[in-house]
Amino acid sequence: MALSPLNQRRWRNFRRNGRAYWSLIIFTVLFGLSLFAEFIANDKPILVSYQGELHMPIFNFYPETKFGGDLRTEAQYRYEDVQCLIITGGMVDCYDIPEELIEDAADGNIAGAEIDKGWLIWPLIRYNYSTIVDRGGVAPAPPSAENLLGTDDTSRDVLARVIYGFRLSVLFTLMVTALAASIGIIAGALQGYFGGWLDLIFQRILEIWGSTPSIYIIIIMFSVLGRSFWLLVFLMVLFGWPALVGVVRAEFLRARNFEYVRAARALGVSNWTIMFRHMLPNAMVATLTMLPFIITGTIGGLAALDFLGYGLPSSAPSLGELTLQAKQNLQAPWLGFTAFFAFALMLSLLVFVFEGIRDAFDPRKTFT
Repeated sequence: MALSPLNQRRWRNFRRNGRAYWSLIIFTVLFGLSLFAEFIANDKPILVSYQGELHMPIFNFYPETKFGGDLRTEAQYRYEDVQCLIITGGMVDCYDIPEELIEDAADGNIAGAEIDKGWLIWPLIRYNYSTIVDRGGVAPAPPSAENLLGTDDTSRDVLARVIYGFRLSVLFTLMVTALAASIGIIAGALQGYFGGWLDLIFQRILEIWGSTPSIYIIIIMFSVLGRSFWLLVFLMVLFGWPALVGVVRAEFLRARNFEYVRAARALGVSNWTIMFRHMLPNAMVATLTMLPFIITGTIGGLAALDFLGYGLPSSAPSLGELTLQAKQNLQAPWLGFTAFFAFALMLSLLVFVFEGIRDAFDPRKTFT
């Protein structure tokens, strides 16, 4: 679909802002890769060939009996005996095959015709965010060739947790920001357009709501109802929507007496059409100005709650929980550096992108 001349000008302005444009490219690549985290970091193979049949363990449950084993529980593909069952087709006694030959065959390097019955294709990182790494020594373990960013205090791969945690943080932030911004824009538009008693009552409600200690309410709700992703989304939206009301209300109060609004009313155009087709575009610059603060506040709020132990469920990959581990394990500086750079990169890219979007919507700004 072709863009309108106005949107074409906005896109040109955005592209001319090199910092915002390249931040968008980098963020899109990183977020796009994180969406396929199961194909990048997983303790299950992407694809398994067994007796001529193809299986995808990352999407489906396969018991060990499927590959000739004895257990009905899910196959533990990282175990050498399970790998041997797959690559031999269950027809060869694995004790008669050298361990090095099994490892080569599991990596796709078939070195002997007697075991050329199946193969496994592994992700780049053979751990997901909850896999316990079998390494000698005391956890957390320092970075190594097997664990590029080391392990945390429960011996889980830090790089895998960062990949999954980045995806979770971004999806959570975008979801909360979209819902909170939609509610805030509608509420601010109604206040500014109609004014009068509606505006007065809304303002008193916002004053009361704004004085509510949101962090304490979230902690209390989690203590009563338990930690849940969707409950946290609901509570963050519940306390986040007033952030945009003020700026949208001010823009609508300023524009409601403009000539084009009066002309639209005289022609019988509906209030909803006037507000969201004609007046809202003029309020977008002020709205987009606030979005970077809402986004960074949402990411910071999620990290703070995870750091305090009242955020996402403990089983979820959380960058805030990684920060807590860094505080509790000062002898493992790689945890602190990883958490810092992950947050710094994510927040910087998002702020630069939304600054570029804000400037692209501002008709007074041009880029050369």
